[in-house]
Amino acid sequence: MVFGIGTDIIEVKRMQRHLEKNDALRKKLYTEGEQAYCERANVMKYQSYAARFAAKEAFFKALGTGYRYGMAFHEIEVFNDELGKPFIKPHGKVKEYLEENKVTHIHLTISHVKKMASAFVVLEK
Repeated sequence: MVFGIGTDIIEVKRMQRHLEKNDALRKKLYTEGEQAYCERANVMKYQSYAARFAAKEAFFKALGTGYRYGMAFHEIEVFNDELGKPFIKPHGKVKEYLEENKVTHIHLTISHVKKMASAFVVLEK
């Protein structure tokens, strides 16, 4: 059964401008693992950051709560498996909320091109 769906799209340049000016923002939004992944991307670095931001926004939209109940961006980690498929690993209050609401599956797709990044999330019970 579908618990929620969410989507988001962001301009890569907008994310780049914010992150170049504000290292504290990078640490607030992204885990160390996500930062390491994005920094390895070189040419596509800001596309990777933007795609992960879109995934986190889409996730909160699917959750239907926004950033309430003490949940935060850094409690949602976006990684890729060995085949490149993206997935979300929840932590902290986000993980607790998912467990309380019996959400069993998080489906994620992300996409990015030179100027835009987007994500779509489906949460299942």
